Amino acid sequence: MILAFRTDADVEAAAPIVAGHLTANRLLGYPTETVYGIGSAPAIDALASLAALKGRPAGKPFLLLVSGRLMAEEWGLVFNASARGLSDTFWPGPLTLVLRGGEGRLPDALRGAEGGIAVRHTSHRGMARLIGMIGIPITSTSANRPGTAPAPGVDGLVSLFGAAVASGELLVLDGGVLGNVPPSTIVDCTTSVPLMIREGAIPRAELRRHAGRLAP
Repeated sequence: MILAFRTDADVEAAAPIVAGHLTANRLLGYPTETVYGIGSAPAIDALASLAALKGRPAGKPFLLLVSGRLMAEEWGLVFNASARGLSDTFWPGPLTLVLRGGEGRLPDALRGAEGGIAVRHTSHRGMARLIGMIGIPITSTSANRPGTAPAPGVDGLVSLFGAAVASGELLVLDGGVLGNVPPSTIVDCTTSVPLMIREGAIPRAELRRHAGRLAP
């Protein structure tokens, strides 16, 4: 199934359908402020299905999209001084923070080698609103096969994952064709000294200009 996802009315109409779909541990394709993503509810069975669809190597975690810092904290994630400063300045936006916490609330399959979980408050208005409406974070990975470019629109996504769309396993939200935007910047905030993992849409210099010593 493919649902229109361009207006506030589209988001409201999609929300109960998406909620039921994710509750059944099925998968979602959707636009973000960078590229199209595919994701799921933060549940063990759903994560296994997502990894199988993506063809992702075992042990490589997915990130979480949240509707804001409050949602992340409600799910047990911990913001140290750097994470608070960076999120205050750059969220919502293409900045992913790796955070400690979430034990007993979020699957350990989401954790990287450093023990943290990658989280972003997306600045895609529709997705941020949808996540707030359904009340759960959505896991996220770019809509591609390993080693290939992400799909810029729904046509490309369906060409990659058409069987899953046809079977009803993958529900797709059509937000139009996205621009050629770099992936999110990733900063590890699991220790007191932040560490740049990937310099993406927000350059290191911009992080430092706005967040000073709290930036990597």
